[in-house]
Amino acid sequence: MPLVRITVTIPADLVRTADDRARALERSRSWVVADALRRGLAAGPGEPDAAAGRRKTAGDADDWAARLGPSRVGQLDADLRLSPEVRVREAERTARVTELRARRRAGARVLSFDRYEDYLEWQRQDDLAG
Repeated sequence: MPLVRITVTIPADLVRTADDRARALERSRSWVVADALRRGLAAGPGEPDAAAGRRKTAGDADDWAARLGPSRVGQLDADLRLSPEVRVREAERTARVTELRARRRAGARVLSFDRYEDYLEWQRQDDLAG
């Protein structure tokens, strides 16, 4: 395939991000930009990036499922099977619980859980202790 040189103007931080990705993939910046353009055009006008939402194979450089781990991907799949209304209700409930717990204790803290079941177990243990 013949190559054509073009000139484009893009934000400096985007160039740095492209350079970082090129180094990680051991590719050229041109390859990274061409790949991003190819993926963006494949999505079609007004559509979200097709590459962002698809599940990638283990050989893909952007294998988000492998980076998250199987339990987190399973939890995301389970959460996405819930209706939007249920997801919003659960998020609001979690926010209320977090706010109440923060008021009960001196000082703020941030907790994270790999699975929703881990959160429920922590909540049960915390209720027994407090």
